[in-house]
Amino acid sequence: MKKTVLEIEVRYFAGMRERAGRDSEVVETAAGTPAELYAELRARHGFALEQAHLRVAVNDAFAKWETPLSPGDSVVYIPPVAGG
Repeated sequence: MKKTVLEIEVRYFAGMRERAGRDSEVVETAAGTPAELYAELRARHGFALEQAHLRVAVNDAFAKWETPLSPGDSVVYIPPVAGG
């Protein structure tokens, strides 16, 4: 069975933005969850952060890594932030 290809907007922050070379992009993916999508993006852009060190938001709300993705969703991977 062929997987459905979704268009997902991904936004990047901090070191992930620098590594990807952009603030955001629309990706065509067969990933069904943010976890699967992150694995694809990590391979594509060489992100160093493990999934366990990130939070994920789908459509501007924190989500679980297993949340099903739908066409047109917006996904943000939030790296740890140092502050002071």
